Amino acid sequence: MKPKIFIFLGTRPEVIKMAPVILALKKEPWADLKIILTAQHRELLDQMLAIFDIRADEDFNIMKPNQSLPELTAELIKKISDFLRERKPDLVLAQGDTTTVMATAISCFYEKIPFGHVEAGLRSGDLYNPFPEEFNRIVADRLAELNFAPTERARQNLLREGLPEKKIFVTGNTVIDALLMTARREIQIPEVDPYLRNGHKLLLITFHRRESFGEPLREVLQAVKDLAQRRRELVVLYPVHPNPNVREEAYRVLQGVERVILTEPLDYVSFVSAMKRSFVILTDSGGVQEEAPALGKPVLVARERTERPEVIEHGLGKLVGRSKERIIWEVERLLDDGEYYKSMAKGYSPYGDGRASERIVEIIKRWWMCRA
Repeated sequence: MKPKIFIFLGTRPEVIKMAPVILALKKEPWADLKIILTAQHRELLDQMLAIFDIRADEDFNIMKPNQSLPELTAELIKKISDFLRERKPDLVLAQGDTTTVMATAISCFYEKIPFGHVEAGLRSGDLYNPFPEEFNRIVADRLAELNFAPTERARQNLLREGLPEKKIFVTGNTVIDALLMTARREIQIPEVDPYLRNGHKLLLITFHRRESFGEPLREVLQAVKDLAQRRRELVVLYPVHPNPNVREEAYRVLQGVERVILTEPLDYVSFVSAMKRSFVILTDSGGVQEEAPALGKPVLVARERTERPEVIEHGLGKLVGRSKERIIWEVERLLDDGEYYKSMAKGYSPYGDGRASERIVEIIKRWWMCRA
């Protein structure tokens, strides 16, 4: 009998990182795969599904305007638990640290259904930073039957927390699989390409995390504004997250600033093309910390802590926090010091070799054969 494997997706990064696993499982004749959307982020989720030609079997369409975290969590657990109780899958998979992932893990626990966590073991060491992601991933890891750790450090984090070694597998990070699949495609970016042909250097920026809202975000945006005004060789591309806490502040500070281009969120192919064109990337995103080094791009992490310390330890990026002065200093040093730039633009990733999804599928197959 084929195992029924359900994959739950809620946000754009989950689709990107689970797409290689989904595509690999679809090729396997022994697996019965179903894709379930919570649609925690509706528009960005749909955009990614189209890019990878993934069609959902179920769609909860859960998100409502101004929904609080407690409301979202309660609604997700109720819907997912009811769904699992009715459909009775043999294994459920989810990726990362969103509220969808945490609620999926709890629902599997309530219904006594094995849960597999892709990208297990990441830790910042601060329960409130990033918020609520650090809590979400701790819960998901604790409840998982299969923990797919992207690195040896992530594996060691799980072992220190007392998780059984037999439940932990180092696979690499599936984001590198997705990146390498996508980087082969080339697409024009008409807002930026004319500047680059004239010799400008692209500063690509992304911000979306809750702990960045308010004064921290304003500090970062002011740094970007000051850099654009004092360094005329720079052009800035900022695909603005749709969250009103980010969007309103970004347009208030940066709209109309010369050589600062504010756009809607880019689809993944366009964003990868933008990363390939960039000189340096300034971000609070977890996935971008993993992707930028693989493309040979220095990454400046606008956070106080990171659950991906490998990028810092390998000298591929810097943790710059949300200090205007520190951000400006680091960007200008990269512009002015060629040797410093080369030391960060090494063109390899500590997060994988592009075969993580293959390993995950093989581990699931062996796990199922032992249970059958």
